[in-house]
Amino acid sequence: MNSFEAAFTKLSRPLSFRLNDTLEDKDEKTIPLHRPGGDPDAPSAGRGGPEGQFRYRTIWISDIHLGTRGSKADYLIDFMRQTESDYLYLVGDIIDGWRLKKSWYWNQSQNDVIQKILRKARKGTEVVYVPGNHDEALRNYTSMYFGGVAVEREVIHLTADGRRMLVLHGDDFDGVVTYARWLAFLGDRAYNVALSANHWFNLMRRWLRLPYWSLSAYLKHKVKNAVQFVSQFESAVAGEARRRGMDGVVCGHIHHAEMRNIDGVLYCNDGDWVESCTALVEHQDGRLEIIHFAEIDHLGAALGSTEAAT
Repeated sequence: MNSFEAAFTKLSRPLSFRLNDTLEDKDEKTIPLHRPGGDPDAPSAGRGGPEGQFRYRTIWISDIHLGTRGSKADYLIDFMRQTESDYLYLVGDIIDGWRLKKSWYWNQSQNDVIQKILRKARKGTEVVYVPGNHDEALRNYTSMYFGGVAVEREVIHLTADGRRMLVLHGDDFDGVVTYARWLAFLGDRAYNVALSANHWFNLMRRWLRLPYWSLSAYLKHKVKNAVQFVSQFESAVAGEARRRGMDGVVCGHIHHAEMRNIDGVLYCNDGDWVESCTALVEHQDGRLEIIHFAEIDHLGAALGSTEAAT
């Protein structure tokens, strides 16, 4: 067992389980429907709102990359503290096993994220972890519980207004990860260099009293090949959802929050928590929305504590 697997398995003793509801295809799973009341407003970054101030039916987050210096764990703690939901989907790359295998980095804020997720599961939130390529070791534990957190390769979520949404990380549709693993690791190293530059860039912006702004995200979205890749990725994921007869799909992986209709399928990407700090939420009526948490009020306080910790 490598260090990444050992660290995560300490969270809880795994127990066999199956999600309760199944579709006609035994390999497709759906989460039971609940209909609570709540506040549909968005949380406010850095305002220090009361615990559980904002209530959603469902929250999707992905690509936190705990175990790296670029992870905005303090932002995420603030977001999770202000929000509650019946369902919480962790859509892959929550823990960066690639990075932890090379060198161990784990600060208190990142540990607090794990503890907060487990606390939500204990309090009744149905938490489902869909591993990605960076935490692929957990794919060996699908259909099991970790501290009340269900681990599944992919799931189908039924929205309050009756839409069936396929939930998966998305790396299966990334030709670089699937067919040229060595190139993916090379790209991962270059990406971490960009994140490091982003860290110092925002230190300077904070000193100048300017709001947080992701240099790495800007560079990535301006590179022609990257833009073309994002478009092809979105079409491929939406096409798979259409092939399975889904109304939509929720994924992560490419660190680019987006919600749009692609040939009759609602494509939703919940973004990431290393660059844009975004989440996808479902309101009580089934309406979906992307929350750009770091951009609300141009938060500086949480960013400052994150940077100090690194």
